[in-house]
Amino acid sequence: MAWILLIIAGLLEIGWAIGLKYTEGFTRLWPSVATLGAMTASIALLGLAVRTLPLGTAYAVWTGIGAVGTVLLGIVLFGEAASAARLACVAMIVAGIVGLKLFSPA
Repeated sequence: MAWILLIIAGLLEIGWAIGLKYTEGFTRLWPSVATLGAMTASIALLGLAVRTLPLGTAYAVWTGIGAVGTVLLGIVLFGEAASAARLACVAMIVAGIVGLKLFSPA
C-alpha cells in the first residue's frame, strides 16, 4: 500500500509542477488553488508512504516520478526540447527509480 501512496504522491507532484506554469506566478485563482491542493496532497501522501518505506528511497522515487513526468509533459504541453540527450537522461532517472523499487526492503 505504501508504494501505491508513493506513486499517487509522485503523480500529484507532476500535477503541481505543471500547475505552476498555469498559475502565472500565483496570479490566477483556480490554477493556484488546484496547484496548492496538489502540493498539499502530494506531501501528505509522501508522509504516509515514509511510515513504511525507507525515507531516502521514498523521497528519491517521489522526486524521480515528478521530474520524469514534468519533463515529458513539458515536451508535450509546452514544446520543450526533446533531444536524444534529454530523453536519455530521463531514461536514466527511470532506471534509478526502478532500481530503488527492486532493491528496497519494504
